[in-house]
Amino acid sequence: MGTPLGDFIRAKRDSIQPQSLGLPERGRRRSPGLRRQDLAARAGISVEYLTRIEQGRDRNPSVAVVNALADALSLDPAERNHLRYLAKITGGECIAHTRPAPPRRQVRPQVLATLRLIEPGIAMVTNRLGDVLARTGGYEAVMSAAGLLDADEPNLTRYLFTDPRARTFFADWDDVADEQVFDLWLGPSVENSEWFTAELAPVAGPDFTRRLNRHVVPPRAALRLDHPSGGELRLERETLELSSDAQQLVVFLPADERTAEAVEQLGRLPHGRLRAIS
Repeated sequence: MGTPLGDFIRAKRDSIQPQSLGLPERGRRRSPGLRRQDLAARAGISVEYLTRIEQGRDRNPSVAVVNALADALSLDPAERNHLRYLAKITGGECIAHTRPAPPRRQVRPQVLATLRLIEPGIAMVTNRLGDVLARTGGYEAVMSAAGLLDADEPNLTRYLFTDPRARTFFADWDDVADEQVFDLWLGPSVENSEWFTAELAPVAGPDFTRRLNRHVVPPRAALRLDHPSGGELRLERETLELSSDAQQLVVFLPADERTAEAVEQLGRLPHGRLRAIS
């Protein structure tokens, strides 16, 4: 049985063309990408050891081996961080002895006060599983037409994969879906991610499950919304990690003048004020 670490290394190896690393082409292959023997040689480990890691038969590679694999795969900083994280959870460092409850949904009063200062800006508090725990009136003004906030307990991940409106509202739906599924691996613990995906996977279908084990680090470009009010909105995202709460404060900023004007008009429409889910 494979592991997240092995899945990531194998997927990354398959995505690399040997020529990009200065390696010679060795004729036709049954599968694309970098050969296992070439990766092992670049990392300074045996092919047998790399095979055990990829197949999940070795779950505790040393820090030196993980770093060597990162170098051999020419990972960028975000991919290196993800590789180290997967090494930790594969080795059991992030696993508790008992199955925890779902992640906390309460937002601290200090964070809610910060959201009030951001009004009428567009901001929300979420966790890595996609629960929208609190939001400004500005966020509600922009997102209410999407259908995301129709639920009593809005969840962006569930909305993306189960509500057909999401595929037209998010102009780059595939990229947003990649981001949201990737973030499941960065949740408070592996068990919390498993708790959530056990509920979501049966209804989300292959678009979700295919992404779950792909481990492609998303680029996180500007968010493009095909808004029902007419035209495209482009929003840059600034994220503040609330590490002690396993939550994030995300602020959305207009990326161009047209979006700024459209957001201002949406803010004039009747909508709610700051809201937190408790």
